[in-house]
Amino acid sequence: MSGNATHHFRNTSILTVQTADASQVVTSDALDDRLLETYQRVGLRPGLLERLCGITERRWWAEGVTFVDGAAMAGAKAISESGVDPADIGLMINTSVSRKHLEPSTAVAVHSALGLPRSAQNFDVTNACLGFVNGMELAAAMIDSGMIDHALIVNGEDPQTAQENTIARLNGPGTTSKDVLAEFATLTLGAGAAAMVLGRTDRHPEGHRMVGSVSRAATEHHELCVGDNEMMRTDLKGLLDAGLELSMDMWTEAAAEFDWAGGMDRYVIHQVSKVHTAAMCKRFGIDESRVPRTFPTRGNLGPASVPFTLAGEQDSLVDGDRVLLMGIGSGLNASCLEIAW
Repeated sequence: MSGNATHHFRNTSILTVQTADASQVVTSDALDDRLLETYQRVGLRPGLLERLCGITERRWWAEGVTFVDGAAMAGAKAISESGVDPADIGLMINTSVSRKHLEPSTAVAVHSALGLPRSAQNFDVTNACLGFVNGMELAAAMIDSGMIDHALIVNGEDPQTAQENTIARLNGPGTTSKDVLAEFATLTLGAGAAAMVLGRTDRHPEGHRMVGSVSRAATEHHELCVGDNEMMRTDLKGLLDAGLELSMDMWTEAAAEFDWAGGMDRYVIHQVSKVHTAAMCKRFGIDESRVPRTFPTRGNLGPASVPFTLAGEQDSLVDGDRVLLMGIGSGLNASCLEIAW
């Protein structure tokens, strides 16, 4: 590690990344139908979710299945695929935005569901949609330092309650077009889960080496997107503009340490919408054919979106490919993390 917010990892590799898909498909048309009278009353056309965001559908968990169950399912798959003995996992980090309680941590429920050993330290790391990448950085630092040999990062998200509350509220008689647009981003979210096992590179030559990362903050924008289980209000244009500015500053500063501007084999960008993806690619000069997309059928999975998208690409990646994870979280915080596949 080089200190501050620019890191070079020495001995950490990704052993596997796996997902757990929610089973209930919820189309954007179905949500539009539930808001049709409100759209007509406030002068908005249905179809914004698909036309503006490129999201045709997202998922909800089946009745009786929670985001904790999803995180545990993804975690179990990741442990199994990694070949690591669960007894050898020294750390489990949960990075979910979704949570049922203020305390205890969500991590303890996932730890219990997985039957991890008492010796496996566990806690939550939350940082809006950037949490999973932050969890990777923290776990890698602990592996590099020799504190642990293996780490499990998990994430499970469930926006259904917030979306149901949003629809009910927007269907109220006093709703205006500004209210709809302010809460619009809530309807882009989707349910899903992802998990990743990290280990020491010198013990796992089959793994995919973490090279380095850069993070930057612009916390003066922390009020552009604020949410809880009842409501999320977002300044869509303000968040996009500030996010692009912060990401561009980070990208420029990273050039002194990394040659990312020279081109990567795959760019795994946080999945928000087609507008966000196109703007990122244009601003950074990225070849859009190298940017996989999961938002059209899964929506914005929050912190799970980057690992979920990476998991879908892993079978098409070959040894030597360079992969750049590009995350951003409301607040604002942004990170890029390179993997040597």
